[in-house]
Amino acid sequence: MKPKHTILLVEDEVEPAEMLSNFLEINGYNVLMAHDGQKALELIEKRASDIHLAVLDIMVPHTDGKEICKIIRSHPVLKDIPVIFLTAKDKEKDEIEGLELGADDYISKPASLKLVKARIDSLLRRQQPHNSKWIHHGDLLLDVNGKDLYNKKKRIDLTSTEYSLIELFFRNPKRVYSRQEILEYIGGDDRFVFDRTVDVHIKNLRLKLGDAAELIKTYRGIGYGMNRDLLPA
Repeated sequence: MKPKHTILLVEDEVEPAEMLSNFLEINGYNVLMAHDGQKALELIEKRASDIHLAVLDIMVPHTDGKEICKIIRSHPVLKDIPVIFLTAKDKEKDEIEGLELGADDYISKPASLKLVKARIDSLLRRQQPHNSKWIHHGDLLLDVNGKDLYNKKKRIDLTSTEYSLIELFFRNPKRVYSRQEILEYIGGDDRFVFDRTVDVHIKNLRLKLGDAAELIKTYRGIGYGMNRDLLPA
């Protein structure tokens, strides 16, 4: 079965939002709904790796749709997703401004449910398959294909060995690796790697992780792995 796309819908009018959300879900989409900008930003923070497209009303409380669009376009995970403005602001200058902010489409209210779905379908068909696979733990986001790690959206500069270590732990968060297993993983055919090498790499990795360093735990007498106490149940 083809996996469902997830739509972030930001709309402060409850009844129209629920109607559109229900219609999209009936037609095979998942919907994350927010009735104000604050809730939208919370969803972006917690569910970024799940969102494939955003439908934004401009005039929503707290953080408006324009600002949300700017945040999406600067977000390491969401910057390339399609964004649609669905709004009662229907003047030409408003549409131009919306497109200049990075929106892919602009739909004036009132608009039929079928029209909105058709525009969503079209944008997702045109969208290139996502080039990155993301793994999320706490404030850390790992871009597996791009070989990058982000802490609170800020890229961390890692050596190739440090990246290999964090990817190993992220992919197997409930496993503890002995120093020997880690040496074999990072050393390859290199005979000149030693037990102490692992400790040095772990120390350097923790320094670079900053306030997220506690995600990497030392299991005394065993080795290293993700801190199970900080992982979701």
